[in-house]
Amino acid sequence: MTSRRLFLAASSALAANAAEWPQWRGLARDGKSAESGLLKQWPADGPKVLWTATGLGEGYSSYSIAASKLYTQGQQGKTEFVIALDANTGKKLWQTPAGGSYNESRGNGPRGTPTIDGQMLYSMSADGTLSVLNKADGKKQWELNVVEKFGAHVIHWGMSESPLIDGPQVLVQPGGRGASVVALDKTNGKIIWKSGSDPAGYASAIAFDFGGIRNIVTFTGEGVVGLNGATGEQLWRYDKVANRTANIATPLFTNGHLFVSSDYGTGCALLKLSAAAGKVKAEEVYFNRDMKNHYCSSVLVGEHVYGFSSSVLTCMKLMTGEVAWRDRSVGKGQLIFADGMLYLQGEGGVLALAEATPAAYKETARHSIGRGDFPVWTLPVVSDRRLFVRDQDKLTCFALT
Repeated sequence: MTSRRLFLAASSALAANAAEWPQWRGLARDGKSAESGLLKQWPADGPKVLWTATGLGEGYSSYSIAASKLYTQGQQGKTEFVIALDANTGKKLWQTPAGGSYNESRGNGPRGTPTIDGQMLYSMSADGTLSVLNKADGKKQWELNVVEKFGAHVIHWGMSESPLIDGPQVLVQPGGRGASVVALDKTNGKIIWKSGSDPAGYASAIAFDFGGIRNIVTFTGEGVVGLNGATGEQLWRYDKVANRTANIATPLFTNGHLFVSSDYGTGCALLKLSAAAGKVKAEEVYFNRDMKNHYCSSVLVGEHVYGFSSSVLTCMKLMTGEVAWRDRSVGKGQLIFADGMLYLQGEGGVLALAEATPAAYKETARHSIGRGDFPVWTLPVVSDRRLFVRDQDKLTCFALT
């Protein structure tokens, strides 16, 4: 193959990866898209609407996207479903039952996001049903209610994590005694290992290599725990950042450090990892109350983390915990990052675009989509130069070029 063909092939692969959002919070579970060439400002009446889709049902499930297909979850009547849409048109391709109904005063239905792994989809329903489907047609491969299997209980606001695929394993957090976190064979659901006895939290796990060990880190109902990905052995734990109400935010890992945060008056911490003799330890660098992530997970851009501290958008220097700025922005909400910009979504249905800079809050565009009976809590997604925003039954696709 010529150098030019190699270059074109590599460029195509990079473009495909940049356009895809295969799991909760994107390719690396960090809330960041690698796409470029996106609008830095929007028209006065908002970004162009490419299509809208209804019929998703109730729920706060976000979506995963690959090969121009979008996958999400929704509750219709007494059943939760995994749903596939054509990402170019919004046309529903298939839907498959995947869990019983879940009803709660702050909103019914699923909370997790399907995870794409090769030809398979892995989803968790609010009642704890782990379903594995063929992503082409939705045919079910295997299914297991992990809450029942591991003697746990459905937590107050429903099981909310998005399954983590790590090599041959699918990892979930049932919250059972002796089975707080479990690793299952992703092909058949057989138990590989079980670990801990913490009740389940609402956060989704991350995986990374450090100290020659595959590390799994998740936020349980009682603390942040680091596990050996091969055996489930607990390497360390940190409880100071946890509250007993709802630990939700996904941890951030970078350069041997972990950033963790929760709300309900708690705060955030930076932990420094160290490794020796096949063990990993975590040491607190700082703890403060200047970043209290509720249902929003922070995003790291350069040397700063951006996130909603309760209802106030906050920019903080990661390594020191020093606050660069605070702004009311869109009110309490969610955010992701793409092409130098923060995509902000307020729970009242306001979208905004702002520069990701520690200099000051610099908003360049704002648009209201309104809201229905419940807050707009679903994490938005940027994929293939489009912005996808869901409010319960309705999904809207906006153009970003």
